[in-house]
Amino acid sequence: MKIIVIDDHALMRDLLMRACREALPRTMALGAHDAESGLVLCQAEQPDLIILDLGLPDRDGLDLLDDLLAACRHAKVVGISGHCDEYTLYRVLNSKLHGFVDKKEQTLDALALAINAVLAGERYFSPAADKARLSLRNNPLAFNKILSLREQQLLILFGRGMSNEEIAGAVHLSELTVRNHRCRIMAKLDLRTSAELIRYALEKGFIRLEMLGRVESPKIR
Repeated sequence: MKIIVIDDHALMRDLLMRACREALPRTMALGAHDAESGLVLCQAEQPDLIILDLGLPDRDGLDLLDDLLAACRHAKVVGISGHCDEYTLYRVLNSKLHGFVDKKEQTLDALALAINAVLAGERYFSPAADKARLSLRNNPLAFNKILSLREQQLLILFGRGMSNEEIAGAVHLSELTVRNHRCRIMAKLDLRTSAELIRYALEKGFIRLEMLGRVESPKIR
């Protein structure tokens, strides 16, 4: 059994590698500190299992997932994150992850359960993810029911407090198109000011405080 742990925190990475060796005897556990080195290591080693931190410094873990699965077609991937906000869990549930573990609320025993489940061909999601699934399904005003995928992605940029001009340059749209998207999103969410829009983005997890004012763009489809 070969496992690769991709996590930018050295202590967490080492702890996870040790836990894997203890849970699965005769396991080779290797580690990488960011998305770029993790992808290279996975391509070279062809692991059976990848433990992927979703909050990597150089790339969003869920955006990296397709590249990992293309490079390691037989690997299972378990995502881990300390952020269990509504938007993150929505993305997790709609991703190709085989499992997900909440770093803040779950223990190494839960990680072992997740590993054994996905290696047995099952999917494993944390209780927080299952709770989010029910909430999103039952709430008629859930963002995924009233905002399109593109609007959700643009909300990330609006939530950072970026101007229409900055966003237009980042995503290669006209300033008028960006302004129209902003107005449409605010109308759908019944918000009246940019401050309310930023607050909504923070509360739902589209952005976090450290992202405010950052001029960069997610993948816009």
